[in-house]
This record gives sequence, C-alpha cells and structure tokens, in this order.
Amino acid sequence: MRRMWTLVLLLVSVVPVGCRASWMWLGGTSSGLLDRPTCDQLPLSLRQRDLCRRKPFLLPSVLDGARLAVSECQNQFRLERWNCSTSEEPPVFGHELTSGTKETAFIYAVMAAGLVHAVTRSCSQGNTTECSCDTRLQGGAGQGFLAPAQSWHWGGCSDHIRYGTWFSRRFMENTVKNMSTSRGGFTLSTMNQHNGEAGRQAVERTMSTDCRCHGVSGSCAVKTCWKTMAPFRQVGAYLKERYEQSVQVSDRSRRKVRRKDQRRTVDKHQLIYLNKSPNYCVADRRRGVAGTRGRRCNRTSVGPDGCNLLCCGRGYNTHVERHVQRCECKFVWCCYVHCRRCESMNDMHTCK
Repeated sequence: MRRMWTLVLLLVSVVPVGCRASWMWLGGTSSGLLDRPTCDQLPLSLRQRDLCRRKPFLLPSVLDGARLAVSECQNQFRLERWNCSTSEEPPVFGHELTSGTKETAFIYAVMAAGLVHAVTRSCSQGNTTECSCDTRLQGGAGQGFLAPAQSWHWGGCSDHIRYGTWFSRRFMENTVKNMSTSRGGFTLSTMNQHNGEAGRQAVERTMSTDCRCHGVSGSCAVKTCWKTMAPFRQVGAYLKERYEQSVQVSDRSRRKVRRKDQRRTVDKHQLIYLNKSPNYCVADRRRGVAGTRGRRCNRTSVGPDGCNLLCCGRGYNTHVERHVQRCECKFVWCCYVHCRRCESMNDMHTCK
C-alpha cells in the first residue's frame, strides 16, 4: 500500500501547476489508490485547492464525481471509434482535453455533471453538515400532474441540486459570466465553460418527481412528493444526445470569422465545439489517438460498432473463441447441485 501511495504522489508531482482540469485524472484512479487523500496531495489548481481546504468534507464527492463521469463517458462511447480512452498519466484524457472538438465538449459536460450528481447525492444522504435536503419546496402544494380530486404536497427529501450545481461551478472555475458572445466567437476556455454549464443543467433537466401515498388502507387520499435526480446513466444518455446534436461555433482566435457565424445564437443546453474531430481510425501517439486496430467489432451490425465503420474499411480478422460454462444444473437430494459442463464456439471479429 505504501508503494502505491508513493506512486500516486510521484504522478501528482509531475503535473504542471497551471494545468487546467488536471483534477479529472482522479476519475481514472481506482477507489483504493486514493483512500484518504488531502487537498495538498491532489492535482488541483490554486483556486481549487483553496476551495478544498475550506470545504474538505466534499473531497470524497470530488473523487466520486470524477470516477462517475469517466465511467459513464466510457459506457456511452464503448462501441465507437473514440471510446473515451484514458491515460494512466495526467491529463487523463490526453489531447482530447484541449482539442476543442465534440469529444472535448462531452468531456467537460459529463465531468461537470458528475460533480453535481456526487455532491448533491452526498447532501441528500446526510454525509455533510453544510447541506442536506432541499427544503425550499417543503409544505407547498403541488399542481399539474395529479387528478383534481387528489391532494398532494411537497415533502420528503428533495435533492439539493442548487448546492451541487454551485459547488461544481466554483470547483471548475466557471467565472466568465457572459460565455456565449455574438462578437468574435468563442475561445477554448469559454467553450469549455459553456459545455460545463450545459452538463450541470442536464442533471437538473433529467430530475423527476417521486411521490408516496398516504391514507387509510392505501387509499392514497394524500400524496407527498419530492424531487430526485435521475440515475447518472440517464444523465449520460441525455448528454450523448446533446453530443450528437452539438453545434460548431466560430473560433475567436482565427483571423477570418464569417459574418453569419457571428450572428449565430447558441442555446445554453446545447454542446458546442470549435474544431472538427479526427476520424480516430489510425493511432497517433502525438495526439493521443489510440486508433481502432485490434478493437472487437460486430460483423452483423450497421451501427458504429459494425466492422465496416469501426474498422474504417480496413477489414477484420476472425478468431474462434471457446467458452466453457456450467449448464443444466439440477438440485440432487440431499444436498448438492449437479451441473453439466457445456462448451460453445463463437466467432470473434477484430479490426485489422
């Protein structure tokens, strides 16, 4: 354990102090590797470290949020050419963290959403003294989704989404008030801040209203309702849809900006990007592109995991996999289970 902790400190020490969003590296670490970290031992910026020192009780939520976001990113893109691959060294997402592409947009959105989700969940579970359930709705009457004859009121423990959103915004150093400008386009910084805010809004937009019945013999004469966050898998699916519908905006650093691009307005819930994505077909170590050679593909699929698309037209190799498992298990009196040993042969296809 001591050797593992020494390795962590060594990796943290090589992270440049000014490296923005280096805290995302925490999402690629195992849960046991950073068992009891302190604010000074993590790859945080000066402002993040100051916030961490003032609110150290939220540090476990930062770790949980980072891991939650990285896991969901890899789940949503597991079948595509870019599969949200991570590096063992900071920065965890490599070139994609600064490329200004659709993938960069998704990374910042899902990381911001992961922070909101983890901190809000910690508040609702009573793990912190500074926040708890959202009491703004307590005692109020509800309208709109129940029959007129039924009465209901807000109660229970509504998730404190406002606190989680506030912390995510402060921790990710979202300080620019007017991020989407109609003059001169965006910078990489304002693009990342816009997408981070879209990720936070995604958590709120996917919240649901849960209710519990009260009454004699389950008559449900009165209902108590509260607001709850959706599972993060649902938030990830929502952001993946925003990724598919993302909008390219003008880059302020370029000398020539078309006038029609200057007049384009961007909705705060949209994901935006500056640069077109590479095709991710061929490995490029300099840009951190892993390529698709050796990736497993589905020969019969017409989706992104199909051998034609995933292998970029290079073709694929076919191997035969032998699977052995227990089958036709029966309980024998008394007292054991008897199973047969079944074998199956399956074709496995990998990209050339």
